[in-house]
Amino acid sequence: MKRILALTLASLSCATAFAGSITLTGTVRDFNADGVNFEASSYTSGPGWVNSTLSGPSPTLTATGASHISNSDAGAFSNWYTNTANSMSYGLTLTETGPGTGIYEYLSSAFYPIDNQLLGNQGRSHNYHFTYAISSTFYYNAGAGQKFSFTGDDDVWVFFDNKLGIDLGGVHGAQSQTVNLDTLFSGYASGNYSFDFFFAERHTTESNLKIQTSLAFNEVPEPASLALIGIALAGLGFSRRRQSK
Repeated sequence: MKRILALTLASLSCATAFAGSITLTGTVRDFNADGVNFEASSYTSGPGWVNSTLSGPSPTLTATGASHISNSDAGAFSNWYTNTANSMSYGLTLTETGPGTGIYEYLSSAFYPIDNQLLGNQGRSHNYHFTYAISSTFYYNAGAGQKFSFTGDDDVWVFFDNKLGIDLGGVHGAQSQTVNLDTLFSGYASGNYSFDFFFAERHTTESNLKIQTSLAFNEVPEPASLALIGIALAGLGFSRRRQSK
Protein backbone atom coordinates (compact mmCIF):
# COMPACT_ATOMS: atom_id res chain seq x y z
CA MET A 1 0.00 0.00 0.00
CA LYS A 2 2.85 2.38 0.85
CA ARG A 3 4.48 1.63 -2.50
CA ILE A 4 1.27 2.49 -4.35
CA LEU A 5 0.86 5.65 -2.33
CA ALA A 6 4.45 6.60 -3.16
CA LEU A 7 3.73 5.96 -6.83
CA THR A 8 0.67 8.18 -6.63
CA LEU A 9 2.61 11.02 -5.00
CA ALA A 10 5.48 10.66 -7.47
CA SER A 11 3.07 10.78 -10.39
CA LEU A 12 1.38 13.85 -9.00
CA SER A 13 4.80 15.43 -8.56
CA CYS A 14 5.61 14.67 -12.21
CA ALA A 15 2.29 16.18 -13.21
CA THR A 16 3.17 19.34 -11.32
CA ALA A 17 6.41 19.54 -13.30
CA PHE A 18 4.35 19.93 -16.45
CA ALA A 19 3.03 23.22 -15.03
CA GLY A 20 6.03 24.93 -16.65
CA SER A 21 3.58 26.02 -19.33
CA ILE A 22 -0.08 26.92 -19.66
CA THR A 23 -2.22 27.01 -22.79
CA LEU A 24 -4.93 29.56 -23.44
CA THR A 25 -7.24 28.52 -26.25
CA GLY A 26 -9.33 30.94 -28.26
CA THR A 27 -10.88 31.55 -31.68
CA VAL A 28 -9.23 33.12 -34.73
CA ARG A 29 -11.59 34.73 -37.25
CA ASP A 30 -10.44 35.55 -40.78
CA PHE A 31 -11.50 38.60 -42.81
CA ASN A 32 -11.00 39.90 -46.33
CA ALA A 33 -9.17 43.15 -46.92
CA ASP A 34 -12.17 45.48 -47.20
CA GLY A 35 -10.52 48.89 -47.42
CA VAL A 36 -12.45 50.01 -44.35
CA ASN A 37 -11.32 48.23 -41.19
CA PHE A 38 -8.93 45.76 -42.77
CA GLU A 39 -6.22 47.28 -44.96
CA ALA A 40 -7.66 50.79 -45.06
CA SER A 41 -5.74 53.65 -46.68
CA SER A 42 -5.09 55.35 -43.33
CA TYR A 43 -5.43 54.55 -39.65
CA THR A 44 -5.21 56.15 -36.25
CA SER A 45 -4.81 54.62 -32.81
CA GLY A 46 -5.54 55.37 -29.20
CA PRO A 47 -7.48 54.38 -26.08
CA GLY A 48 -11.17 54.87 -25.41
CA TRP A 49 -12.64 53.23 -28.51
CA VAL A 50 -14.60 50.58 -26.60
CA ASN A 51 -16.71 50.65 -23.46
CA SER A 52 -14.73 50.08 -20.27
CA THR A 53 -17.19 47.35 -19.22
CA LEU A 54 -17.63 44.10 -21.14
CA SER A 55 -21.34 43.28 -21.35
CA GLY A 56 -21.39 40.49 -23.95
CA PRO A 57 -19.19 38.29 -26.16
CA SER A 58 -17.53 41.34 -27.72
CA PRO A 59 -16.38 44.79 -26.59
CA THR A 60 -18.92 47.55 -27.22
CA LEU A 61 -17.69 50.05 -29.78
CA THR A 62 -17.99 53.65 -28.57
CA ALA A 63 -15.92 55.54 -31.18
CA THR A 64 -16.80 55.16 -34.85
CA GLY A 65 -15.93 57.00 -38.03
CA ALA A 66 -13.16 57.08 -40.61
CA SER A 67 -10.52 57.91 -38.01
CA HIS A 68 -11.58 55.09 -35.72
CA ILE A 69 -13.42 51.87 -36.60
CA SER A 70 -16.32 51.25 -38.97
CA ASN A 71 -19.32 49.19 -37.95
CA SER A 72 -20.55 48.50 -41.48
CA ASP A 73 -19.83 46.01 -44.30
CA ALA A 74 -18.55 42.44 -43.88
CA GLY A 75 -15.64 43.63 -41.77
CA ALA A 76 -17.88 45.50 -39.34
CA PHE A 77 -16.62 45.63 -35.79
CA SER A 78 -19.74 43.80 -34.62
CA ASN A 79 -18.46 40.76 -36.56
CA TRP A 80 -14.91 40.81 -35.31
CA TYR A 81 -15.42 38.52 -32.34
CA THR A 82 -18.85 36.99 -33.00
CA ASN A 83 -19.07 35.56 -36.52
CA THR A 84 -18.77 31.79 -36.90
CA ALA A 85 -17.76 31.64 -40.57
CA ASN A 86 -14.08 31.44 -41.50
CA SER A 87 -12.97 30.74 -37.95
CA MET A 88 -10.88 28.15 -36.12
CA SER A 89 -9.65 27.28 -32.65
CA TYR A 90 -6.10 28.27 -31.75
CA GLY A 91 -4.08 27.91 -28.55
CA LEU A 92 -1.29 30.07 -27.13
CA THR A 93 1.23 28.26 -24.94
CA LEU A 94 2.78 30.48 -22.30
CA THR A 95 6.04 29.15 -20.86
CA GLU A 96 7.33 29.84 -17.37
CA THR A 97 10.26 32.26 -17.60
CA GLY A 98 12.19 30.25 -15.02
CA PRO A 99 11.51 27.35 -12.65
CA GLY A 100 9.25 28.50 -9.85
CA THR A 101 9.00 32.13 -11.01
CA GLY A 102 5.26 31.91 -11.57
CA ILE A 103 5.67 34.28 -14.52
CA TYR A 104 4.52 32.97 -17.90
CA GLU A 105 5.32 34.37 -21.33
CA TYR A 106 4.36 34.02 -24.97
CA LEU A 107 6.41 35.90 -27.55
CA SER A 108 6.14 36.08 -31.34
CA SER A 109 7.41 38.75 -33.71
CA ALA A 110 5.61 36.99 -36.56
CA PHE A 111 2.18 36.08 -35.21
CA TYR A 112 0.38 34.63 -38.23
CA PRO A 113 -1.67 31.71 -36.88
CA ILE A 114 -3.76 31.15 -40.04
CA ASP A 115 -1.27 31.42 -42.88
CA ASN A 116 -2.64 29.57 -45.93
CA GLN A 117 -5.82 28.69 -44.01
CA LEU A 118 -9.45 29.84 -43.96
CA LEU A 119 -9.63 32.74 -46.49
CA GLY A 120 -5.97 32.26 -47.37
CA ASN A 121 -3.14 34.74 -47.84
CA GLN A 122 -4.83 36.53 -50.74
CA GLY A 123 -1.58 36.79 -52.71
CA ARG A 124 0.42 38.07 -49.74
CA SER A 125 3.26 36.47 -47.80
CA HIS A 126 0.97 36.03 -44.77
CA ASN A 127 -2.70 35.98 -43.88
CA TYR A 128 -2.74 39.41 -42.25
CA HIS A 129 -6.42 40.19 -41.65
CA PHE A 130 -7.79 38.37 -38.63
CA THR A 131 -9.00 38.70 -35.05
CA TYR A 132 -8.31 36.50 -32.06
CA ALA A 133 -10.38 36.17 -28.89
CA ILE A 134 -9.67 34.18 -25.70
CA SER A 135 -12.04 33.65 -22.78
CA SER A 136 -10.78 32.02 -19.59
CA THR A 137 -10.76 32.41 -15.81
CA PHE A 138 -7.99 33.14 -13.34
CA TYR A 139 -7.46 33.16 -9.61
CA TYR A 140 -6.92 36.61 -8.15
CA ASN A 141 -4.69 36.59 -5.06
CA ALA A 142 -5.41 39.90 -3.34
CA GLY A 143 -2.26 41.81 -2.43
CA ALA A 144 0.07 39.55 -4.39
CA GLY A 145 0.81 42.12 -7.08
CA GLN A 146 -0.27 39.94 -9.99
CA LYS A 147 0.33 41.59 -13.36
CA PHE A 148 -0.61 41.15 -16.98
CA SER A 149 1.53 42.78 -19.68
CA PHE A 150 0.95 42.95 -23.42
CA THR A 151 3.13 44.18 -26.28
CA GLY A 152 1.95 44.06 -29.87
CA ASP A 153 -0.07 45.34 -32.78
CA ASP A 154 -2.77 46.06 -33.70
CA ASP A 155 -5.92 46.52 -31.53
CA VAL A 156 -5.86 44.82 -28.13
CA TRP A 157 -8.43 45.00 -25.37
CA VAL A 158 -8.19 42.81 -22.27
CA PHE A 159 -10.94 42.60 -19.65
CA PHE A 160 -10.62 41.22 -16.12
CA ASP A 161 -13.96 40.47 -14.45
CA ASN A 162 -15.47 42.47 -17.35
CA LYS A 163 -13.34 45.55 -16.47
CA LEU A 164 -11.07 46.96 -19.18
CA GLY A 165 -7.45 46.64 -18.08
CA ILE A 166 -5.49 46.81 -21.35
CA ASP A 167 -6.64 49.39 -23.92
CA LEU A 168 -4.57 49.63 -27.14
CA GLY A 169 -7.04 50.41 -29.92
CA GLY A 170 -6.25 51.11 -33.55
CA VAL A 171 -3.57 50.16 -36.06
CA HIS A 172 -0.07 50.88 -34.78
CA GLY A 173 3.39 49.46 -34.36
CA ALA A 174 4.16 47.35 -31.32
CA GLN A 175 2.92 49.11 -28.17
CA SER A 176 3.03 47.96 -24.55
CA GLN A 177 0.75 48.21 -21.56
CA THR A 178 0.75 46.57 -18.11
CA VAL A 179 -2.05 46.24 -15.58
CA ASN A 180 -1.54 45.49 -11.88
CA LEU A 181 -4.54 43.52 -10.68
CA ASP A 182 -4.31 45.00 -7.18
CA THR A 183 -4.89 48.41 -8.73
CA LEU A 184 -7.65 47.33 -11.09
CA PHE A 185 -9.30 45.14 -8.45
CA SER A 186 -9.09 47.56 -5.52
CA GLY A 187 -11.44 46.24 -2.85
CA TYR A 188 -11.81 42.82 -4.47
CA ALA A 189 -11.51 39.63 -2.46
CA SER A 190 -9.33 36.75 -3.59
CA GLY A 191 -11.19 34.39 -5.90
CA ASN A 192 -11.85 33.27 -9.45
CA TYR A 193 -12.69 35.89 -12.07
CA SER A 194 -13.24 36.05 -15.82
CA PHE A 195 -10.53 36.90 -18.36
CA ASP A 196 -11.35 38.08 -21.89
CA PHE A 197 -8.71 38.93 -24.49
CA PHE A 198 -9.49 40.58 -27.85
CA PHE A 199 -6.88 41.09 -30.58
CA ALA A 200 -7.05 42.31 -34.19
CA GLU A 201 -4.43 42.24 -36.95
CA ARG A 202 -5.58 44.68 -39.65
CA HIS A 203 -2.60 45.85 -41.72
CA THR A 204 0.03 44.20 -43.92
CA THR A 205 3.17 45.36 -42.17
CA GLU A 206 3.94 43.23 -39.12
CA SER A 207 2.24 41.20 -36.42
CA ASN A 208 3.76 41.15 -32.93
CA LEU A 209 2.27 39.49 -29.89
CA LYS A 210 3.85 39.24 -26.47
CA ILE A 211 2.11 38.30 -23.24
CA GLN A 212 3.83 38.15 -19.87
CA THR A 213 1.78 37.47 -16.76
CA SER A 214 1.78 36.17 -13.21
CA LEU A 215 -1.95 35.45 -13.28
CA ALA A 216 -2.93 31.97 -12.13
CA PHE A 217 -5.13 30.82 -14.99
CA ASN A 218 -7.52 27.98 -14.21
CA GLU A 219 -6.39 25.55 -16.88
CA VAL A 220 -7.07 21.81 -17.18
CA PRO A 221 -3.84 19.77 -16.73
CA GLU A 222 -2.17 18.67 -19.95
CA PRO A 223 -3.07 15.18 -21.25
CA ALA A 224 0.33 13.81 -20.24
CA SER A 225 -0.22 14.96 -16.67
CA LEU A 226 -3.70 13.47 -16.56
CA ALA A 227 -2.36 10.17 -17.87
CA LEU A 228 0.22 9.97 -15.09
CA ILE A 229 -2.37 10.73 -12.45
CA GLY A 230 -4.74 8.17 -13.97
CA ILE A 231 -2.09 5.44 -13.93
CA ALA A 232 -1.27 6.14 -10.31
CA LEU A 233 -4.90 6.15 -9.19
CA ALA A 234 -5.60 2.99 -11.17
CA GLY A 235 -2.70 1.28 -9.41
CA LEU A 236 -4.00 2.41 -6.05
CA GLY A 237 -7.44 1.01 -6.85
CA PHE A 238 -5.98 -2.30 -8.02
CA SER A 239 -3.97 -2.64 -4.80
CA ARG A 240 -7.05 -2.00 -2.70
CA ARG A 241 -9.03 -4.63 -4.59
CA ARG A 242 -6.31 -7.22 -4.07
CA GLN A 243 -6.16 -6.47 -0.35
CA SER A 244 -9.91 -6.85 0.01
CA LYS A 245 -9.89 -10.41 -1.40
